[in-house]
Amino acid sequence: MLMKRHVLSMREFSREEIDSVLDLASSLEPFARGKKSDMLAGKILALLFFEPSTRTRMSFETAMKRLGGSVINLGPAEGSSISKG
Repeated sequence: MLMKRHVLSMREFSREEIDSVLDLASSLEPFARGKKSDMLAGKILALLFFEPSTRTRMSFETAMKRLGGSVINLGPAEGSSISKG
């Protein structure tokens, strides 16, 4: 639908595309309000941040957990191969 498109104006969207985006947004609204899902149950997200970024790390971690997945946090000091470069 909208993949790999550069958008400069709303006029570039058809009525069907706008309706599709609004329908998708409506279906995702409960998750924005804190509803949990099992969509990613059994999946693991490895977070590799080499600079301190608490807000970004927490955003990714919260999203993954809300979708039922697990998170592993790795940083430069936590793995010898990582710290070696």
